[in-house]
Amino acid sequence: MNAYSIVAIALIALGIVMLAFGQFTFTKETHEAQLGPLELSVQDRDTVSIPPWIGAFSVIAGVGLLFVGVRAKTTIGH
Repeated sequence: MNAYSIVAIALIALGIVMLAFGQFTFTKETHEAQLGPLELSVQDRDTVSIPPWIGAFSVIAGVGLLFVGVRAKTTIGH
């Protein structure tokens, strides 16, 4: 398996995951105040939406790269 195939499979898998979930949520903690031994903090949850066209583009690019990798392998073999 050459580098084209590995990158292509990774792009296809990443694109499928992006299309399936469409967003991800993460939590970040910010320290607002510290008064002696008392520390006040706030946890913010942020959600990032991923447009479906990015996932589709990733799948298409992966398939294209996989095709290029196969073509390069058959050209080198002959």
